[in-house]
Amino acid sequence: MDATGPSPQVRDLIRQCAQVVVNAPVEWLDELDRAVLGANPAIASDPELAAAVSRSNRSNLLFWGAANVRDPGAPVPPNAGAEPMSVAREMVRRGVDTYTLDAYRVGEGVAWRRLMDIAFELTADPVELHAMLDVCSRSISEFIEATLAAIAAQIELERDELTRGSHAERRATVALLLDGAPISRQRAESRLAYGLGGTHTAAVMWTDNPDSDLSQLDRAAEAFGQAAGGRPLSVLASAATRWVWAPGPVDVSALARVVGRDVRVAIGSTGSGVDGYRRSHFDALTTQQMMARLHSPQQIAEYTDIEMVALLTADADRAAVFVKRVLGELETASPELRSAVRTFVHEQCNVSRAAGKLFTHRNTLLRRLARADELLPRPLADNSIEVGVALDVLRWRG
Repeated sequence: MDATGPSPQVRDLIRQCAQVVVNAPVEWLDELDRAVLGANPAIASDPELAAAVSRSNRSNLLFWGAANVRDPGAPVPPNAGAEPMSVAREMVRRGVDTYTLDAYRVGEGVAWRRLMDIAFELTADPVELHAMLDVCSRSISEFIEATLAAIAAQIELERDELTRGSHAERRATVALLLDGAPISRQRAESRLAYGLGGTHTAAVMWTDNPDSDLSQLDRAAEAFGQAAGGRPLSVLASAATRWVWAPGPVDVSALARVVGRDVRVAIGSTGSGVDGYRRSHFDALTTQQMMARLHSPQQIAEYTDIEMVALLTADADRAAVFVKRVLGELETASPELRSAVRTFVHEQCNVSRAAGKLFTHRNTLLRRLARADELLPRPLADNSIEVGVALDVLRWRG
């Protein structure tokens, strides 16, 4: 590319390539997500942050492609739209000073490989191919650098806004309690307007939908307190996440009836005093991370229900191998059949109790158990514990 820019032929090739990028198939976008999140486990384990990074990567791909459809080979300005700026916001609200470059670099690598595939399909002329790839390589690199600079500037603005916010002191006090810092209970209670004696149940509430009404989260936090019979403590962890504590055990059924459909809830164990306050929160985070890791379709999850699954699925690939080994063809059987076997195992292999739980006839359950034995690699009677655990993993996995 000289001072006059690429030739008309090369500009046309770049435009054709950009048109393919703008209309990228879903599998390309899925590949981009897998690569970026796979290289950044800290991001992948945080549902809201993972969703923000995914939206940002897609936005960047579309932004660069659209710019090169309009004016092929011309410098592309930074993407300062809502999606990349939301990444800056979430980073600051999590206390991260600078945005990690890894996600963008990995995304850039995936996009570049796809772009080369497109280029080789468009032309076999070595001169035109070399010129096209040279222009696109520099264009993508400069675009990413400029966008990262815009994100860095936004981080500074977000940090200033956050430190001036009214919730900053509450968030700082909560951070001290969670870190086990030597802050007196009386001082913490005064700052939080929340008693730290007695028992506590914590929850993480969030939404994966950036367009949803975020006031749903605040209403859900209030409902969480009502379900525990007391006034909750709610802390703004990020734009679309609330950390919540309530004084006592929570009636999850009552909560489920009123929580908004876009709100997801991970509930920790119930514990006593400051230690219980802290432990319940970390259990809620573990529950949230498991829901994210398994792409769980469940809206509400309790730590007491998922503790074993969370431990087993810490390595998602090994968990998948375990499920396949234990369940065999039952893994892909109907949800009704899997639910029947799971309930039977949970009821200590008691047919009458399991049939009652399932609201089905005893003989119907026996037929389903017989069918399950045909699909399992080993008879259920010889391997009920592993089968029950594997079915629990499937229940939470999306």
